[in-house]
Formats: sequence, structure tokens, C-alpha cells
Amino acid sequence: MIFIDQMFRDVELIGRPKRIISLVPSQTELLADLGLDEEVIGITKFCIYPEKWYRSKSRVGGTKQLNIELIRSLNPDLIIGNKEENTAEDISSLESIAPVWMSDISTLEDALKMIISIGEITFKTIESKLLVKSILAKFNEFKKPIIERKVLYFIWKEPEFLAGKNTFIDAMLDAAGFQNYCYLDRYPALKDVEYSNPDFIFLSSEPYPFKEEHKAFFQKRFPEVKIVLVDGEMFSWYGSRMLLAPDYFQRLGHELAIDHKGD
Repeated sequence: MIFIDQMFRDVELIGRPKRIISLVPSQTELLADLGLDEEVIGITKFCIYPEKWYRSKSRVGGTKQLNIELIRSLNPDLIIGNKEENTAEDISSLESIAPVWMSDISTLEDALKMIISIGEITFKTIESKLLVKSILAKFNEFKKPIIERKVLYFIWKEPEFLAGKNTFIDAMLDAAGFQNYCYLDRYPALKDVEYSNPDFIFLSSEPYPFKEEHKAFFQKRFPEVKIVLVDGEMFSWYGSRMLLAPDYFQRLGHELAIDHKGD
């Protein structure tokens, strides 16, 4: 059987995969929600959901620092990764061990197609289609604000990097009713972006773990801007966690609307 991944690569399997390694946290959670508890044998140290898997599955390193020999010793028959999360060098090495299926996600549509495709390659087509149907229903119920607020979305502190265009975060900002004020592609440094004061600065909980003390640091630099800590999983996880995102966006938008009701 030959499957086409999101990097347009042929991925050939000889049967239903029974020993799967997942190299991306959001896709690991997806595999769990598709009911692949027995089939998934390895995950990364960042795959914290489900907690039961984090405690019990073999951890094969970080997303960009994989333990290739450990993966080899686990004898997988399918490895599932992502173009952005995993390095090209690691993927090349892993292809000598087992078939490697790669996602490449910049839009909500990409994410939904990924869910369907992973459902197909793991023989969980019905479950994946039902999940996509539920996610679409959640987003269709969500009412975007009439007025879109301009946002700079920080993903790192030193150096300071932003989420730009052609990223899944940008797509989710749009879905949530915000306008990404970073006009450059991918993840540019703040120093390379020309801007006036946005309406909000979002400090994401990941990959850099922005916390309350960082708000004061940014507030001094941007005294006229509302600084907001946001849940990075809701803006950057492109698996089954998307089920939770619309409700989170609703609450966030309501809180920010109350704060700016005098605008």
C-alpha cells in the first residue's frame, strides 16, 4: 500500500502498522484520540498528552534531537513526523529504519487533511472523519468578532521571534478573529518587522514558556499595548486539540472585549 504524505512523498506500507513512533506532540495526542494505544510504542519527551502515554511510552528524544539508535531498537513499522518540527537530517536517517509519513501544515485545511490522512494510514478512517466533522462543527459555531484586533504573537524571548504569515499560528489567529500584525513569512525576528503599536501583544506559553513576570517586561516596552498571556497549544497544536480551540477563542475574545469596551 502506498500513501502520499503532505510533503508529496510516497510512503509504502506492507500492512496495517502495529509499531508506530510519533515525533510531534499534537500528532501524538491525535493518535491517542484515534484509539491507537497499543500501536504507538514511542513518543518524544515533549509529547505530554495523554499523560498515561507520557509515563508509559518509550521517549525517543526531543523533536529536533531524536535518539536514532533508540528508535532503531524499537523496530517501528511506521514513523509519523512533521516538516517544521523535525529536522531533515533526522528524517533522512529514519527512512532507513521504517516508512516515515510527514505532515506539512500552515492552514486549518492542512490540519484537517492531516487528520484524515493519518486516519487512513493507521486504518482509523472512520474515527478520523468523525473527529474532523466535530472540529468543523465547533469552528462553525464560533462567532468571530466583527472588529479584528491587531496582534503581535511572540513565540520566543531572547532573541525575540514572532509568528508570521504562512504559519498555522497565523491561520488560527485569523480563525479566532485577530489580525496578525506581523506581515513577514514564518518566524521573523521582531527587529526585522516594521510596526506601530498593535492592539495586543500575545505571549505564548510555548515554545518559550512566557509567564506573568514577562508581562511586566513587555509592558515597559509597549506601554500603550495590552499584554496577554495565551495558551500556545490552542494556537499551534494541529491535532484533536483543535476541538478545544473555538471555546478558548470565545473566552479570550470576550475577556479582551471587556477590557477594551471603551475603545
